[in-house]
Amino acid sequence: MIERNSGIILHITSLPGPEGIGTLGQEALRFVDLLHETGQKLWQILPLGPVGYGNSPYQCYSAFAGNPLLIDLQFLVEDGLLSDRDVKKRPSFPLKRVDFQKVEAWKFPLLRKAFEHFQREKPENTEGEYHHFLKEHGWWLQDYALFMAAKKHFQDLHWREWDHDLKFRKKKAIQKYSEILSEEIEFGKFLQFLFFRQWFRLKEYAHSKKVQIFGDMPLYVSGNSADVWTNTELFMLDENLNPTQAGGVPPDYFSETGQLWGNPVFNWERIEQRNFDWWLARLHFNVHLFDKVRIDHFRGLESFWSVPAGEKTAINGQWLPAKGFQLLKKFKEQVD
Repeated sequence: MIERNSGIILHITSLPGPEGIGTLGQEALRFVDLLHETGQKLWQILPLGPVGYGNSPYQCYSAFAGNPLLIDLQFLVEDGLLSDRDVKKRPSFPLKRVDFQKVEAWKFPLLRKAFEHFQREKPENTEGEYHHFLKEHGWWLQDYALFMAAKKHFQDLHWREWDHDLKFRKKKAIQKYSEILSEEIEFGKFLQFLFFRQWFRLKEYAHSKKVQIFGDMPLYVSGNSADVWTNTELFMLDENLNPTQAGGVPPDYFSETGQLWGNPVFNWERIEQRNFDWWLARLHFNVHLFDKVRIDHFRGLESFWSVPAGEKTAINGQWLPAKGFQLLKKFKEQVD
């Protein structure tokens, strides 16, 4: 028998607090308390990834990484990675919206300071935990950290505009830039360690209050992401790695021209040939991250609206078959 529950949708960024953006800190714990006190069983949130263009949680640089801006600095003070003085002086932030650029300009130097302190002091209470995290998440973390480091190195250009050999992930280029950008890569890994450390602290607290967290997983990933860069064969791209098709939905009652999202669509034939490995990893990751998972636009697992690249609207698209039934059958076999 399925128990009937209720809850509230509120993304982490919308929580109040002094850091210009909602975080995984005390205000998140207080919101869990509020849910518990009012008899709510579910907290639904939006995707947690590092946001890209337009600061949308549905256009992230990774399907696995967490957004470093959600790391709570006061918790880093309590962990001994920052001092009270470090976080005391903060700019004046808008109360009703998030100024992402302003938050990032203030917060990232402090996160880097915490990283430098960690490297210098090697605190016993976190170093072992950090190395365990690297071992557990290495299958996606190294590529993501290299992606973000290279993105900064190439002045925020799309990965398709990087050095040719790195764009095509030639072995020597991967080795070269991994060495050149080693410090920035380690910083990126450390940020992910901090994020997931705080995330699972929040999830554990929610469980103690009988609250389940309802996560959100976008159907598509951003074209400008570590996911596409490291798995180009899983997407409909040409020989120069430019998308040949883009995702969206056809015209309907709400929009005469449909919706053109611009995300590259999946090459389901190749995904099946690889035994759905990337998709299965993504599903398992999200099931571990959350108590319940919503797949956004899940209809696209049966068939999807594919629009030729370069179109200005979604009108001239077509429905193409996906292989979601096969994917979910395999996933069910693995979790049963």
